[in-house]
Amino acid sequence: MKKQTLRMLANILIAVLVPLAWAYMVFSRKDGTLSSTGLRSLRYFTVLSNLLEGACSILLLLSFRISRLRRAAEVGKYIAVVAVALTFSTVMLALGPLYGYPGMFRGANFWFHLVIPLAAMAEYTLLGEAPMGNRENLWAVAPLLLYGAVYACVNLFSGPPYPFDMYGFMRWGLPAGLGVFALLTGLAFLLGLAMRKINRALLRSR
Repeated sequence: MKKQTLRMLANILIAVLVPLAWAYMVFSRKDGTLSSTGLRSLRYFTVLSNLLEGACSILLLLSFRISRLRRAAEVGKYIAVVAVALTFSTVMLALGPLYGYPGMFRGANFWFHLVIPLAAMAEYTLLGEAPMGNRENLWAVAPLLLYGAVYACVNLFSGPPYPFDMYGFMRWGLPAGLGVFALLTGLAFLLGLAMRKINRALLRSR
């Protein structure tokens, strides 16, 4: 099977799974830790990053027919895969130990925290066709920086005990919460760097 066919199938799978998982979260009862029903689910970076991945998968599929979209689609996919890789890594390294893995992988979060991020990372690193550079690596942290800025401003405005601190990052105060987002930004940069280096190595070996 040709690589482009595999890539198309992988992105079709992601483009289908993302809205289905979000619809389950929106319309079902709350199921799992750090989840919410209705549009309140959009408070979570997990949901936003997966929706971005789904949208960029659709854009990439369109670019196979409309070639002028290809570079924008490839960069968008790279930015989105870094975002969902950060979601996966944060769950595995921090939120899972903090809240318990069973709750983090229940309901729609099974797809958002595990299946879709792993599928997206595999699709980009193994099948990606456009090498990314340092500039794209910086763009890849933009979704987290935007989310972090809004998160910090909302909590700063509301003040202690920070009722909008869904992740509990600010339980030790605003400076600690900002420090957590700084660490996450560094992690996102390193994840992007690692994935693009793996992708480049695979491209050179073909």
